[in-house]
Amino acid sequence: MQRMTDRPRLAFVVQRYGLEIAGGAEYHCRLIAELLRDHAQVEVFTTCALDYVEWKNHYPPGETEIKGVRVHRFPVEATRDIHTFAKASARLEEKAHTREDEERWMDAQGPYSPALRHAVRQAADEGRFDALIFFSYRYWPTCRSLVPSRTPTILAPTAEDDGLYRLALFRPVFEAATQFAFNSVEERAMLEGAVGHPLPGLIVGVGSDLPQRADGAAFRRRFGIEGPFLLYVGRIDLNKGCPELFDHFLRYKAETGSNLGLVLIGRAVLDIPKDPSVHALGFLPDSDKWDALDASLALAIPSRLESLSMATLEAFHARRPVIANAHCAVLRGQCRRSGGGLYYAEYDEFREIVSLLESDAALRARMGEGGHAYFEANYAWPVIREKYERLIADARRAAA
Repeated sequence: MQRMTDRPRLAFVVQRYGLEIAGGAEYHCRLIAELLRDHAQVEVFTTCALDYVEWKNHYPPGETEIKGVRVHRFPVEATRDIHTFAKASARLEEKAHTREDEERWMDAQGPYSPALRHAVRQAADEGRFDALIFFSYRYWPTCRSLVPSRTPTILAPTAEDDGLYRLALFRPVFEAATQFAFNSVEERAMLEGAVGHPLPGLIVGVGSDLPQRADGAAFRRRFGIEGPFLLYVGRIDLNKGCPELFDHFLRYKAETGSNLGLVLIGRAVLDIPKDPSVHALGFLPDSDKWDALDASLALAIPSRLESLSMATLEAFHARRPVIANAHCAVLRGQCRRSGGGLYYAEYDEFREIVSLLESDAALRARMGEGGHAYFEANYAWPVIREKYERLIADARRAAA
């Protein structure tokens, strides 16, 4: 083990890693790895998968380098069969399910990579790193690799309030972690309630890189969009609440006669309404995303399950109000603490919020400034880096 004053050696463990992955825990992991690379020797252990549905091998196995970070890739030995996984998931919903049912569900969940597990456990047992940082408790690499060892561990759970964290399968994972990098107050309380005692760590989250100048007018010209619009950024699917957003938006349009548009940025895995006011632009580079935020009336976050919502933080950073789903405790908390968002539990509340934001520019400006101040105080990169440095130091002291 190195002295505490030396440049620490860190290894990140995550299910996928690559420049093509622009959201979720995997993107979060890459941003933190790149943040710490100038202050530590950083490596990543991951699979060869790019697709998150079946975990098909995409990248070649072996070592590569991405933005100055050394990446070790290991093949997925069994792709995820959707029918088998659905059957295993249904079994977990039964009160009488067994620990063996949970183990089978985890193997069906994936990405199943015994070579990755062997490499991580060997590195941990040999003490090659000063800390192992695991992202996402719920996937196979973390669940099968985060075990007690001579190397201290930090877990960024990225847990959502879907009940999975209560499974007996995950209790040893939570107990093995030396420190936790929580995404929110709500996530910490949820996991501590599940294990029945306080968990060591900090509420950290992740930052974002706002360009010096976002150009909303250029975005409108580039994509031929006129008039005010709500913006949605992220994967367009059922689990993100997109069908409800579509229904609420189109109903609002029909009832009010508003000229409001809805702009969607992200890969679609469900049908999008064929309506002239709905603009599905697909996956776009970050520069277009920031320009879209600059041009937007507000960002819509319809998901009921979030551990952080990076898109919400980006909207706060860009001084744009957020319209969030009230059924998500994390989003409610972020809106309350920042003053930068409003939340709805049903259509009537959605209609009231959208109508209010359409008509009150001063309110939009106040919410934008509130969200921005909250972001700078809690999620600016210097704040995030200092918290990770504290976590790493605490983990190393605990293992000394």
